[in-house]
Amino acid sequence: MQRFFDVLFSSLALVVLSPVLLPLSILLRCTGEGDVFYVQSRVGRNGRVFGLLKFATMLRNSPNIGNGDITVKNDPRILPLGSLLRKTKLNELPQLWNIVVGDMSIVGPRPMIPSTFEHYPERSRSVLCTVRPGLTGIGSIVFRDEERYLDGHADPMAFYRRVIIPHKVNLELWYVSNQSLKLYLSLIFATAWVVLFPSSKMIQTLFSGIPTLPIELVEMDKL
Repeated sequence: MQRFFDVLFSSLALVVLSPVLLPLSILLRCTGEGDVFYVQSRVGRNGRVFGLLKFATMLRNSPNIGNGDITVKNDPRILPLGSLLRKTKLNELPQLWNIVVGDMSIVGPRPMIPSTFEHYPERSRSVLCTVRPGLTGIGSIVFRDEERYLDGHADPMAFYRRVIIPHKVNLELWYVSNQSLKLYLSLIFATAWVVLFPSSKMIQTLFSGIPTLPIELVEMDKL
């Protein structure tokens, strides 16, 4: 049933959003480094690596510059138009095609790059690989402003691996253990809600029982 809704919703979205997708593609071709899409290797269902599509928002050689595969607040590698696309999450829209062809679902654990996925505990990797990764999900919603959590750390990657990865794993495992059509639809609604109301704190209320934020992240939320 979830696969049926994946194909239905993503196909409709591609048609409805084509007046947005086409102009964005032209703008990207005419600005920055001229790239429209960025294809990145991610780990999918059953551990299969696939090419995840995004609109190009950063310098072409970004993985080999600065903080590598993680992005921090005001990252100098982000292109002028890329900043707007990342803030509004429009850069993720090409993944609708990944959903149509079966690489991803609309809702699921966020697909990780192989080098990051290796830092997940082995048991967690085996569980997460039983489902299709998602365009959105509980981890994506909680960490919708991940760059802010990484801001100000002398070693952002070390903080990412020590604090953020373990909590992401717990959130995604919670999703796999509780997945249902109701949760699927609720997460789609929650995604739209936080895009419209970024400062909303409704997630803990809507999804009671999700793992609580580590104290380091709670303290940052108070700032």
